[in-house]
Amino acid sequence: MKPALKKLENDGRIWVAAEQEKETKPRTEKKEALSPRAEEIIAAGRVTVDGVTVTQMGVRVDATHRVTLDGKEVAPAETFEYYLLNKPAGCVTTLSDPQGRPTVISLLKGVTTRVFPVGRLDFDTEGALLLTNDGELAQKIQHPSQHTRKTYHARVKGCPSPGALRRLEQGIVLDNRRTAPASLRLLQKNRHSSLVEIILHEGRKRQVKKMLAAVDHPVVSLKRTAYGSLTLGDLPVGSFRKLTWLEVKKIF
Repeated sequence: MKPALKKLENDGRIWVAAEQEKETKPRTEKKEALSPRAEEIIAAGRVTVDGVTVTQMGVRVDATHRVTLDGKEVAPAETFEYYLLNKPAGCVTTLSDPQGRPTVISLLKGVTTRVFPVGRLDFDTEGALLLTNDGELAQKIQHPSQHTRKTYHARVKGCPSPGALRRLEQGIVLDNRRTAPASLRLLQKNRHSSLVEIILHEGRKRQVKKMLAAVDHPVVSLKRTAYGSLTLGDLPVGSFRKLTWLEVKKIF
């Protein structure tokens, strides 16, 4: 049977133990400390995290880490939930709205766990939005040090020149601060508009719209298509799906 990863809390720290489960139903109750058996397994060097052997107690992991026991990958305990929503335009990225507008939470029909959106998309922007109850992972995704890639498709007025795209790639000054290097490419063009792909490694408020407006090609419509290598695929607008922890790892 596949080993199950145990996350055991003690004074705010998350302890990790990998144990070969014999029960048909994994145990999920919290304990105050690791069992002597779990400590022996770790101390013996039988556990690795991202390819590095762990022999000390108190190692912190989340769904993005690859943990093995005796060379076999360990599945994380089902503590957290992750959902990918294809957010429609005309919907706010909040838990509630005083103006009574539709919220992203209202689209998660049948989800009983209290989750929250990771980051935000504007009211008129659609596309990939992650929702979870894992605060630590949400913070990790949004932290500037992670340089999490976010891919957008922007329909803009006119057709940006190669020079304009290079300017944006190299960085421009927005709100008295230079943008980080980005990747841009022209996907499609017609007489009145163009479709531009933009990959950012930072997340400022309305950054895509401001960047394209700065080169005189205002955004007509905007969609986020991916976090890292986690893409929307064929997920319909307004629909969502639950992610596995292996899919969550694609974000980084």
